[in-house]
Amino acid sequence: MPSPAQNRLKRSAELTLCACVLVAQGMVAAINLLIPQLSSSSVHPSPSELLWTVDAYVIVFAGLLIPAGALGDRYGRKGALLCGLGLFALGATVSALATGPVQLIAGRGVSGAGAALIMPATMSILVRTASPEHRPRAIASWALAAGLGGFAGNAVGGLVGQYLPWRALFWLMVPLAALLALAVVRTAPRTETSVEAAIDPLGAALLTGGLFAVLFGIIESPMHGWTSARILVAFALGAALIGAFVAHALRSRAPLFDPRVFRSRRLRAATLGTAASFFGLFALFYVNSQYLQYVKGYGAARAGLAIVPLTIGMVLVPRLAARWSHRPRPLVGGGLLLIGLGLLGASTADAGTPYAAYACWLLVISAGTGMCMPALTLGVVSSLPPHQAGLGSGLGTSAREVGAALGVAVTGTVMASHPGEFTSGMESALRIVGLVVVAAAVLVTLGHRTGRTSPPAADRVAAGGEVDERARTAGAVRDGS
Repeated sequence: MPSPAQNRLKRSAELTLCACVLVAQGMVAAINLLIPQLSSSSVHPSPSELLWTVDAYVIVFAGLLIPAGALGDRYGRKGALLCGLGLFALGATVSALATGPVQLIAGRGVSGAGAALIMPATMSILVRTASPEHRPRAIASWALAAGLGGFAGNAVGGLVGQYLPWRALFWLMVPLAALLALAVVRTAPRTETSVEAAIDPLGAALLTGGLFAVLFGIIESPMHGWTSARILVAFALGAALIGAFVAHALRSRAPLFDPRVFRSRRLRAATLGTAASFFGLFALFYVNSQYLQYVKGYGAARAGLAIVPLTIGMVLVPRLAARWSHRPRPLVGGGLLLIGLGLLGASTADAGTPYAAYACWLLVISAGTGMCMPALTLGVVSSLPPHQAGLGSGLGTSAREVGAALGVAVTGTVMASHPGEFTSGMESALRIVGLVVVAAAVLVTLGHRTGRTSPPAADRVAAGGEVDERARTAGAVRDGS
């Protein structure tokens, strides 16, 4: 039985890892509230450079997640986390010192690479050290931190945008990353490296290039149009590279990951549900600050803090949902349905809507997110063998970031078709996004036809037992074989 000191160490480690997740995810959203400052700053970014200042972080972050997770599994998760925090701080320093848009964009990209190491390493450490009975709670805490990152980014970005120069956001990240690194050194346990975790440089290059191309197409589509030559070429290149990765992985003896794991209905459903939830959330983030500032007349700080209701369900509901983690179907289906219905409700907001009524729809979305996110995260991670926990986290977080980028792109495209009519564009965009999330809720519910969330192999490894390769493979593909 662990001593009180050991329990305190585990709690402090969990808090530290979740704080790392919150900061890495928060920088996705924080920059959005600084766009007015940046556009009139001495850096003088063009509209295209301003877009890439926002998106460079997302593209590098999402594109490198899967190989970064494999690196942590193979060479050490704690070391990968510390390297990630170092890169994150380095990128923030480069951005803070930027004298031109190229340097600013480069710094954002470096920070994105650091975040790509941070996210899977934190999840992998939690999965590898938590006992089977405590794993759902630990994953719920991780998912909560990832969800709250969007709120934290909005709040901090809004405060900086209203009261401080834009460079203050990046300077703030440098000592914060240093403090987190110190906390990781002192509290986070080292986990055994997995010699079976493959790096596969060719596979990593093909998959990363494919994800970069797809994300480029998604992010640039509102500016150039979904059917423009540039966007179609990007999507075609992304599909070709991902197809080449699949062909390579099926032939390789040690692939980055085996695409046949997607035979699992649970993994397919959890990946789709994760992408759909962030598709909805980031569509909301995109219109929320503009609605509150341009339509309701809020300042940047007040707009950043006005999204607080979105955190209430994220904080309260996961603790309750974790009790039913062995029955994910109603959690993921019901949670996604609430997100979709909340977006449909928020689409009715206009200049005359009281903030209290708007906040009620934020609470509905918040409750849905808190209900489904831990179960979806556990569904992705538990569908891969335990020695690939970092890779599984990278796969799940990639789905989050692709969904987020797609949510912003679709919303931006719909709103661009309503020039000069913000509330009309917001209504159309949120209605489309809400209906897509409701449809995804149906598909994800059908994909969760079995009740178990964690393969027997994963439980035995977490408990310290030995598992042969045959058992791991069976656990990874059990739902779809």
